[in-house]
Amino acid sequence: MTSFKKAAEADIQLIRELAEQSWNSAYAELLSQEQIDYMLSEMYSAEEISSHLQNPNYHYYLIFNENTAVGFIGFEHHYEPETTKLHRIYLIDGAKGKGCGKAALNFLKKQVSLNADHRIILNVNKENKARGIYESQGFTIYKEDVFDIGNGFVMDDYLMEFKL
Repeated sequence: MTSFKKAAEADIQLIRELAEQSWNSAYAELLSQEQIDYMLSEMYSAEEISSHLQNPNYHYYLIFNENTAVGFIGFEHHYEPETTKLHRIYLIDGAKGKGCGKAALNFLKKQVSLNADHRIILNVNKENKARGIYESQGFTIYKEDVFDIGNGFVMDDYLMEFKL
């Protein structure tokens, strides 16, 4: 059974460990190890996660399967008018295919509706297999873009949305 726990400062190291495991698996065939390491250091430093936890609109939840932490989800309510942005959703390999991702997206949809937003947006790498999961859960592509993230790296993404 999948369950969720609101993350706190004490969970930062666990989030970082889950990010490293899931990123090195999810992006190994899509990005260079140098880019993976760069993005992890920029997006998942203790300081960066802590700043998100201090933002009242940004929420991290740990994802548990059978009482074991298997991933996390990070989203920001009111990112745009009536819109929540799904910034992060990652699962370790052992949790994939067990319904945890679908449960996390359903959990997100409920949180969004409770916070008066009516739309969820996200970015997904154009080659990421997760795109199929998003599409199966009702997300559609509304734009594509290339983002310069520094250090000579870019993110070549689809922007997807789900309307509640």
